Amino acid sequence: MSDIVEEVPAEEVVEVEEEEVEEEEVAMSVLDALKEVLKKSLIHDGLKKGLHECAKALDRRSARLCCLAKDCENDEYKKLIRALCAEGEVPIIMVDAGKDLGAMCGLAKLDEEGSIKKAVRTSCAVITEFGEETRALAVLKDYLENQTDEE
Repeated sequence: MSDIVEEVPAEEVVEVEEEEVEEEEVAMSVLDALKEVLKKSLIHDGLKKGLHECAKALDRRSARLCCLAKDCENDEYKKLIRALCAEGEVPIIMVDAGKDLGAMCGLAKLDEEGSIKKAVRTSCAVITEFGEETRALAVLKDYLENQTDEE
């Protein structure tokens, strides 16, 4: 066997790093940031889904962020979550559809290509632990600060 080591020219390595930096600088929407933060919190076991789990987390004051679906039909459900969030001073982000929120929380079956085949609807999700500090989390925190400034 020969001990030949391939050397990659330094110029190519620098170009690859520059491309990655340019991709990160693209503006991230709040919805994309929320998806990423929900996935990270799911990985770090800091995501609660459904009314029962969310109400327990909000009541214990361990919640750091709450997501509520706009298409939730039960007004009592919305009132309970909003009241618990107000009591614990937890920010709320409204998501358009419960199926979208369920898919973001990992309650979906995927096909071979990675697209969503079947999503379970959830009206509420609470983050108790964000996990890692990511750019998406920074975008989300900026959005929440701007939202509270407007009120």
